[in-house]
Order: sequence, then structure tokens, then C-alpha cells
Amino acid sequence: MFKGEKTYVFWIGLIILGLAAVALFSILWYITLTIPSYYGVDFWKYWIPPIVGAIVFILIGLYMMNSGVKKEKEKEIQLLKQQ
Repeated sequence: MFKGEKTYVFWIGLIILGLAAVALFSILWYITLTIPSYYGVDFWKYWIPPIVGAIVFILIGLYMMNSGVKKEKEKEIQLLKQQ
């Protein structure tokens, strides 16, 4: 999936993906350990924004990783333009 030369955008995306995945895992782990006996709005209204934010950052990290790989054809085109 990520074949080619990795640029700094790829590595920054990988860091963002890793941090967001750890955050999402820790949020879900905390929720499963401290789930109340009722599922009231008060409990979920504080946890939905961090969960959605972590999912958004996971998608951003994946997009950055995908766009941060230089394909071999792009590399050849750049070499031809330099000549």
C-alpha cells in the first residue's frame, strides 16, 4: 500500500495516526471500565467529542501517509523535468 519513497509528510501522518489510535484505545478502555449502571445523556455527552476527534485524526493520519509516498513514476517525471 505504501510503496515508494517516504517523505516527511508520511512520517508526520504516522505519528498522528499512532497518537490518535492510542487516544481512542484509552478512551474506549476507560469507558468500558467505568460504565455506569445507566446510559444517561450526562455520561455520553462528555465522551462523544473525544471519540469523534480521535477517529477524525486517524483518518487524517491515514490520508497524510497515503499522500506522503512518492511513487516511482512521479520521481522519474521530476528527473526528466530537471534535465
